[in-house]
Amino acid sequence: MRQFHVLLMLCALGLVIQGAKADNYPRNPGIDVLHYVFDLTLSDETDSIEGHATVHVRFNSSEVSTFALDLIGREARDSERGMLVSAVHHDGAAIPFAHINNRLTIKVNPTPTRREIRQYQIEYEGVPADGLIIGANKYGDRTFFGDNFPNRARHWLPTLDHPYDKATCEFIITFPAHYQIIASGLLVEKTDLPLSDMRLTHWRQQVPISTYMMVIGVAEFAVQNLEPINGIPLSTWVYPQDRQAGFDDFAEAGKAIAFYSEYIGPYPYRKLANVQSKTRYGGMENPGNIFYSERVVRGTRSNEGLIAHEIAHQWFGDSVTTSDWNHIWLSEGFATYFTHLYMEATYGRPRMVEGLQRNVRRIVAYRDRHPDLAIVDPRIPVDEILSANTYQKAGWVLHMLRRIIGDEHFQESARAYYARFRDANALTEDFQKIVEEISGQDLDWFFQQWFYQPGLPVYEGHWSYDAQAKRVNLTINQVQTDGTFYVMPMDIGIVFDSNDEPLIKTVRIDQRENTFSFPVEHEPIDVVLDPNTWLLMQAEFKKE
Repeated sequence: MRQFHVLLMLCALGLVIQGAKADNYPRNPGIDVLHYVFDLTLSDETDSIEGHATVHVRFNSSEVSTFALDLIGREARDSERGMLVSAVHHDGAAIPFAHINNRLTIKVNPTPTRREIRQYQIEYEGVPADGLIIGANKYGDRTFFGDNFPNRARHWLPTLDHPYDKATCEFIITFPAHYQIIASGLLVEKTDLPLSDMRLTHWRQQVPISTYMMVIGVAEFAVQNLEPINGIPLSTWVYPQDRQAGFDDFAEAGKAIAFYSEYIGPYPYRKLANVQSKTRYGGMENPGNIFYSERVVRGTRSNEGLIAHEIAHQWFGDSVTTSDWNHIWLSEGFATYFTHLYMEATYGRPRMVEGLQRNVRRIVAYRDRHPDLAIVDPRIPVDEILSANTYQKAGWVLHMLRRIIGDEHFQESARAYYARFRDANALTEDFQKIVEEISGQDLDWFFQQWFYQPGLPVYEGHWSYDAQAKRVNLTINQVQTDGTFYVMPMDIGIVFDSNDEPLIKTVRIDQRENTFSFPVEHEPIDVVLDPNTWLLMQAEFKKE
């Protein structure tokens, strides 16, 4: 046991050494968690939960002597909140463990063989400080909602609480029978327990997901089962007081499933429930169980963009998951832009352009506050990864990528990226490689300047008409002062009649100062930059 505690001290030292990186999660390549079973008992009399977790671990190395799971202990806050582990078992025998600094470290004995799979049972109880939100909803009714993003599952579930290690899972929940429940996966059992007012339900998630997506929702719900979409059961779960409003708000969710299934590929899960909840976010994209803020349910059908965004996550973020928090744009940027694609397909291009232009204001405001931060930036702490960079700017970058490689190659790239990394993990370079394979282009110049460089181009310029030569002359200068430089194609719109489409000329902006000249038949009434909204930029451009 003394050697065991020395190992714990060395692990803690390792955490300090790694502290310079934002995503400094102590990964353990020696193990892979394949499956979790969470057997939990909930009560109306107390916020304390009783837990029994079974963790299926595959050993990728025969040299693993300990492994650690994340679980917030009582020492983290006070004596009333946090989890207390009473025992860990393997093959029916109690084994040594230590629960220190919110890490449950388990001794491996005997030495495993490579690729061996073992099951460990963990007995614990306590009041979650976070992660499982227990308390009154907006109507004062008691509810229990998992809300794990980004790394809050550890408050109530012993896990490798990082998206790099995906696993299948089961929830066996015992709770007061006057509630309804929704959870990850499909319902495989519902039993009202004899001689009590308790109900047991068993849910099984059969494809790997990240721990931040493993959730339950226990409340009094009004439930509506809608027509399946492509064979996928679709349902709405809302508070009884919001029954009609919620049923109205979520009635058209099937349109987004149908669009993404056709554009990207098959829906990755076996159900989709849209759930009113206590999540701290506007929406939380748990696979097959999207949890929405209780306050967005208003009965006005004004949440179509939010619903489309969260459903897009089922493909990008849930099924294809980032391997590293600093690449979270692969989730949020994709969901943002694919919402624009959905709006374009449903309502026409002007609706998409309106959304893109609205996004520019948020991107610029964030740039002004954080001028040195890029979309992929290892300095950003995990609790600050959600920003206008990872949502709106990353969505815009996908829009520009579509312009550069063309609609057909863009869709083919999205489909190939999903197919290759379905139920797995990816990084920005994985997506880049696929886009380059599909398009046949070397796009390192594009990815480097847009994902790893901060800011955006700022242009100033003017145009004039030379009547004698019948030419339009333009000067376009890059004037951003943050040291960045961009090479990008830009469309120039030469307007001869306000009722007609402009004449489009495409130029390459690759210098600080750029001049261009085009022959025309007569004097235009205006010249505009990027008339069809394909380039993220700030610009001042006028007639000389």
